[in-house]
Amino acid sequence: MKMKTVVPAEAGIRMGPRLRGDGERSLAAALIVAMALALAACGFQLRGTAELPFDTIYVPATGGGIALDIKRNIQSGTKTVVVDDPARAQARLEFTQELREKHILSLTAAGRVREFQLRYLVGFRVHDGKGGEFLPVSSLQLTRDVTFNDAEVLAKELEEQQLYRDMQFDMVQQIMRRLAVAKRPKPPAQ
Repeated sequence: MKMKTVVPAEAGIRMGPRLRGDGERSLAAALIVAMALALAACGFQLRGTAELPFDTIYVPATGGGIALDIKRNIQSGTKTVVVDDPARAQARLEFTQELREKHILSLTAAGRVREFQLRYLVGFRVHDGKGGEFLPVSSLQLTRDVTFNDAEVLAKELEEQQLYRDMQFDMVQQIMRRLAVAKRPKPPAQ
């Protein structure tokens, strides 16, 4: 039995680098320029740092885990400095409430829980300590629906904890957006 070896030239495969002609280069350049223009036209922009209307802010340590996350976001994503003394801060973030709730949505025919709704509620305000309000008392609520199965209790508990962590991350992002659009309080009229 005689075997035939296929040489790349016979198989239609070119060996070595292929040199592009002027037409192919100009087409590639035009395509790159067109993609760059399309990307710029859609409004794409890197996130960068947020501009907050105050240079210093006091974030209390008593706001639970969300206070620490907000402090980290302000320190890493803005030019605003987080201070430990409220008297030195131009703005003071104050949490009025932080509440995690679990409500039953539906039951099975046997009366067992089939679905829960997780709720995460945070109330806050931002003021200057002299009666001026950057942000009046605001309340944000996030909800997530989660199914429940008695056979997977541990897995469902872990899922619930993960959902609460995700909700807290979303809440921090929403609060940061509100801080970015806050208005300086007007000085009191004399």
